[in-house]
Amino acid sequence: MWITLLYFCYRWLYTGISRSIAEELLRHPSNQTGAFMIRESETNRDSYSLSILRRTSSSDMNPVKHYRIYQLENSWVYISPGLTFPSLHHLVEHYSESPDGLCCRLTVPCFIQGLDDPRPVPIPVRRPTINWKEISRSVILKRKRTESDNSLVSEGLREAISSYLQLTECKDHSWDT
Repeated sequence: MWITLLYFCYRWLYTGISRSIAEELLRHPSNQTGAFMIRESETNRDSYSLSILRRTSSSDMNPVKHYRIYQLENSWVYISPGLTFPSLHHLVEHYSESPDGLCCRLTVPCFIQGLDDPRPVPIPVRRPTINWKEISRSVILKRKRTESDNSLVSEGLREAISSYLQLTECKDHSWDT
């Protein structure tokens, strides 16, 4: 089964998923109450459906609820006519904070085996910091770099600091060593 992400930045937005496939995916044991996905509507072209899992203690035959997302002429979207949003992202943010008429609050995007496998976390690299007390004002304000200049201060940083000092008319000579 091929599942296509419509937008890479939203893990909850899918294309090419039918209502029955959405129900099957949401019923996966890794999904808890509030797991959701937004998919293209099968019946209304250029429209979306919100599918939400709501597990209850009772043996509910179908724990997945579906809501049609309507789109206005100005591209705003809504589920309930009294509550409109400029984008699907804003709709998701709102219903993640409050169910506001839905069966439950949206919690996390639907877990999909293979797409949600853990990825390695990048290791942050810390660059050495500059000890500003060891740098004289003349090094910062120097206009031309020479080949023997091994300064830690880049030309762009020199220009930024020089502009700042000129704008503030800094009289502090603590830069001089």
